Amino acid sequence: MTKTTSEEGAMTVADVLVAELAAWGITLYFGIPGSSSLPLVDAVRRNPDARYIVVRHEQTAALAASAYNKFTGKVAVCLTIAGPGATNLATGLYDAKEDRASVLSLNGQVQAQYAGPGGVQEIDQDAFFRPIAVFNNTVADPSTAVKLLTRALRYAIVGRGVAQLSLPNDIQRESLEPAYCERETCLASVTAAPTDEAVRAAAEAIDGAARPVILAGFGAMRAAGAVLELAETIRAPVVTTFRAKGILPDENEWVAGVHGPLGTPHARTLIAQSDLVIACGASFSDFTGIPNEKRAVHIDIDPLQLGKHPLAAGVFGDCAVAVPMIRERVRPREDTGARAWLAEQKREWFRHLDREADPKAVPIRPPYIMKVLSETLPEDAVISLDVGENQWWFGRNFRMKRQRFAMSGYLGTMGFGLPGAIAAKLAYPDATVVCITGDGGFSMVMADFVTAVRYDLPVVVAVLNNHQLAMIREEQREANYPPYGVELTNPDFAAYAEACGGAGIRVARPQDLADAVLRAVRMNKPVVIDIETDPVRFG
Repeated sequence: MTKTTSEEGAMTVADVLVAELAAWGITLYFGIPGSSSLPLVDAVRRNPDARYIVVRHEQTAALAASAYNKFTGKVAVCLTIAGPGATNLATGLYDAKEDRASVLSLNGQVQAQYAGPGGVQEIDQDAFFRPIAVFNNTVADPSTAVKLLTRALRYAIVGRGVAQLSLPNDIQRESLEPAYCERETCLASVTAAPTDEAVRAAAEAIDGAARPVILAGFGAMRAAGAVLELAETIRAPVVTTFRAKGILPDENEWVAGVHGPLGTPHARTLIAQSDLVIACGASFSDFTGIPNEKRAVHIDIDPLQLGKHPLAAGVFGDCAVAVPMIRERVRPREDTGARAWLAEQKREWFRHLDREADPKAVPIRPPYIMKVLSETLPEDAVISLDVGENQWWFGRNFRMKRQRFAMSGYLGTMGFGLPGAIAAKLAYPDATVVCITGDGGFSMVMADFVTAVRYDLPVVVAVLNNHQLAMIREEQREANYPPYGVELTNPDFAAYAEACGGAGIRVARPQDLADAVLRAVRMNKPVVIDIETDPVRFG
């Protein structure tokens, strides 16, 4: 553990906690400093391994920390003040909770003698965070600080969720000798191997099926090779959940695309005609829409997920471990024409998408935007996707190569895109990082474009600017309500980017879009591409 000390020479509770986190490889902090967290913030300043990314709104801090874990599997820290700083974290931390992202939230708290009714910037943070966190506590005694921190970290990793620890300002300043601190051991990661009985039951169910289909979910993202090997062994097509889009390139001969309302017609056909769904790390959300009558072999590291859907066999285990074990047990099959059928279906689907992408329509049509982005973004780009109409078109029309992306899944919160891109660039400084967002989502967090500028994080922000909350407009139409409250008055986003110290490119003509994207990718600075687009889905 790197030892840092305050100017007086003795290590404080704050020093010890920051050093303890650094010893576990946790060095990235997002937040805003303030009176109740000053000792912690100063400990970060003095620790050579720690980095504090100061944002303009705490929601950005929490969304960025959530995205950092989704992209990397590693833990980042939210470090904010008591009261309003803590409450502003709620949306981002709920995103982490719902999507099972490991995040550590360290929150300042007022000194004990100022707690309670009438306290300034003081709330009952234990009560506030209780619905969000897998671990939630306040340090009342300096001697317990390290034990509670390591316990919080253990819960965040093992429980795959938010761990919250509040630290009163006076306790942060107390002297503490780390050698005498109790601590718990934190696992760097969690994996689990299935029982032989579960593997055998899964293999028997697969061997007994005539038309199995693999459903790859976000929980299988780090097991892509194993999923493909299973598909090739049993000659089964692979459909994905939205969050697992890109687990394998769309061009792969066994990949049928996303299943669900914005998925491909052939994915829907394959599931409809299947007699077994092999679900790898998928949670059977309503959005994925697997019919309840379809029996499943379900592989998941969360045993509580097993049984949500009718089971042929339940396999408790990490997909990266369990899928290869199952593949070794199943009977290899000959291809009976599924591959050729899928190839023809995909050719027709891609031709259909190309026909939708009108290269002459003004305002620029979203299908054309996604076609250009698919063709111009680097194959290994990292994409942070916002919520809204932009998300709908990305899921349906963007063709994944080797890119990877993250989004707000279960919570579905607008504003995820830019914080996610900031986190991605910090995680992968040499990668091309792109935020795909709408004018509604971007305007929620646009103040933090300055954060990308301040920390020299060259991200490309593609804003689909249709001057509406277009997804809400569509929902109103489908529910037979007239459009209301969905019109947006937007600034010039390109000019705003320039005013922040970044670059701005405004695109109104389709023939200018590809060049704008290529120029933005080559710029070594944060860029906003303000794309004038159409809120009408089809027609």
